[in-house]
Amino acid sequence: MSIETRKTDKILIKNLVVRNTVGVDSWERCKTQPVVINVCLYTDITPAGDSDHVTKSIHYGHVTKAVTKVAEETTFRSFEELAHAIVKVGIIKFGAVKATVKVEQPRALLHAASAGVEVTRTSADLAELAAALEKQEKSGGASTSFETVGDVSGFGYEDVVFVKDLKLSTIIGVNPWEREEKQVVVINLHIYPLTRSEEQKSYHVRTIVRSVSRHIEASGYKTVEAFVAAIARICLEKCHVSKITVKVEKPSALVFAESAGVEITRDQQWLKEIQEEESKGGKTYAHFMEQSRFADVPANYTHSAFIAVGSNVGNPIANIESALALLESQCSSTVVDTSFLYETPPMYYTDQAPFLNGAIKILTSLSPEDLLRKLKEVEAELGRQPSFRNAPRPIDLDILFYDDIVYNSEVLTIPHPKIQEREFVLWPLCDIAKGMEHPTLFRTCGQMLSQLLKVTAETPEGPLKITKVLPMHRSANVMWKWDAKTYVMGILNATPDSFSDGGEHMNVEAAVAHAERMAEEGADMIDIGGMSTRVNADETFPVDEEIRRVVPVIQALRAKGFKLPISIDTFRAEVAEAAVQAGADLINDVSGGSRDPEMLAVMAKTKVPVCLMHMRGTATTMQSKENTTYENDDVVEDINQKLQHLIDQAIGSGVYRWNIIVDPGIGFAKTGSQNFDILREMKQIIGHDAPLEGFPCLVGPSRKKFIGDATGVSEASKRGYGTAAAVAASIAGGASIIRVHDVREMSEVAKVSDSVWKKGRDL
Repeated sequence: MSIETRKTDKILIKNLVVRNTVGVDSWERCKTQPVVINVCLYTDITPAGDSDHVTKSIHYGHVTKAVTKVAEETTFRSFEELAHAIVKVGIIKFGAVKATVKVEQPRALLHAASAGVEVTRTSADLAELAAALEKQEKSGGASTSFETVGDVSGFGYEDVVFVKDLKLSTIIGVNPWEREEKQVVVINLHIYPLTRSEEQKSYHVRTIVRSVSRHIEASGYKTVEAFVAAIARICLEKCHVSKITVKVEKPSALVFAESAGVEITRDQQWLKEIQEEESKGGKTYAHFMEQSRFADVPANYTHSAFIAVGSNVGNPIANIESALALLESQCSSTVVDTSFLYETPPMYYTDQAPFLNGAIKILTSLSPEDLLRKLKEVEAELGRQPSFRNAPRPIDLDILFYDDIVYNSEVLTIPHPKIQEREFVLWPLCDIAKGMEHPTLFRTCGQMLSQLLKVTAETPEGPLKITKVLPMHRSANVMWKWDAKTYVMGILNATPDSFSDGGEHMNVEAAVAHAERMAEEGADMIDIGGMSTRVNADETFPVDEEIRRVVPVIQALRAKGFKLPISIDTFRAEVAEAAVQAGADLINDVSGGSRDPEMLAVMAKTKVPVCLMHMRGTATTMQSKENTTYENDDVVEDINQKLQHLIDQAIGSGVYRWNIIVDPGIGFAKTGSQNFDILREMKQIIGHDAPLEGFPCLVGPSRKKFIGDATGVSEASKRGYGTAAAVAASIAGGASIIRVHDVREMSEVAKVSDSVWKKGRDL
């Protein structure tokens, strides 16, 4: 027998139970918990076997004592860290040539039997690891741990993170009785690490289980095959795992068997292939979209950071936008995502103006402290002066997270030490990183916000009054507060062929008079259009003609001191840019930026709010059978997918999330029944946990054909009562803006509807 073969002899310790604090328990508390450890040390037992002397082998009693000492006298942040510490005991202290350690926590997850990790290292691995760490320390790099499973340092290719017997209740099965009552399914997950060629992505077992559980408990699959594939896809797509084995069992499936089930193994290559197939089939999924602007990010911008932004001096929105521009021009960084904006009361020092707060995600080449220095330079350039702590400031930029590291120095702590106590940080952070897990608190941003809200609700003061807002750029003092009321957008058609009022406002004087009249009747914004979007409308006339129809009206209104925000209704980039230069405050594009290849760039450059609408085809083709036929007859699902795609494209082109409004496109490529489906199911688009949750929504049902078909009123201008019902339904579904012809009447409908459905509205 060769020496190498004899080195595969094993010393085994099975199910050693220790008490330790490893992360948090099933209720996410830092408590002492039982941990089960299995150790396999590879060595040559020949000398002990020949002499019958244990001193010539690795003494399992000594190993047990050493492992227990390490496990019980140290607090570890993760299973991986504990497992690696035990591996080092086996290899360095006891001389094993190789060690496999399994760490299992029976109380890790509320609905699973256990979770844990199994790692394998060799003596050569540890020698290389020590050299890598020494090199990093000498270079002064950030304290990124090499002790994680599947780290790109190159170790741990045999490692696995596992979740054992996760039990969930869901509808699953093809039999009629299985569609009526939920049954228990048992899920086992084995998650494999990255390879050297793959980009590192962070994931955590709690995040994975949370994502899987939320999806499965709300699902209703007919087959276990589809069920298990969906779980694999969620883990690969949303949680960024490299490779996963999923086993799903149905204990209730067979009378004379313990269970029936399916097991599959899938990886990122599989995900890429099915994405390509779906793309060919015309499907789009939010998490699969390539954001066009990201292709321009320099290759050395390999670090991601989340930064809190805030301002309460001067013009806050201008300050924030200037800060983002300086980040990109002077800080070796690219802004890749933005939150919504929130008006928040000051904390700590309260005798000052409210703040405008948001959060951004950047890609950067800078180290944490270099990034901090650059942020301080940006603050100084925008006028921030040294003052007392928590004083008013024109701009405030704080690093919240940097990659997934934990970093502490004299000048910087990452993650930011006060994230968990600041609503004004967590609200915007949850817009772009709700599922991101805090590396030391072991809670996602969403969980931290939820728990903070529960705590503040019990205080005498109650929760802070934090309001999502939209700044209107041309009027610095106009701030639309989305929870305050439903805003009324009055329609001004400077067109000869609109379906309801074509030709009535073609000259500037008539258009201005109509805008002023709508303002008196209660409009909050005027939407000016120079091209009809009715069915079979002419879309071929020159751009110059459309500009000639709308720009003089905008200029005349602004010259008269017209105070309301103005929207430009167009899908042409040149028209939009000319209108904004003339004084328009919002771009309302029925194509969502998809018809004109230059539109997204104009939206990003002008930095005005934009409305992205769902539609198919053109004015000539949108009501064809092809464009009104939706997969599974589900128009709402198509709206969700298409609008998410449009949002991704806009953000990827530099449009800020806080400037985006969505529109389901009532009357555009929809049949009458589909329009009613939209009104009935608005909450499936923008409600709690809906795909577009958080985005303000514009709905424009005014005088449209589906209302006439339902009421029998053929003349568009006489469809006021039917429009009122549609407006009320829109507001009940969560609409933030209604686009209407009859401003006075619909303003009254909105006020009454707000009193019923919008909490906190002042009467």
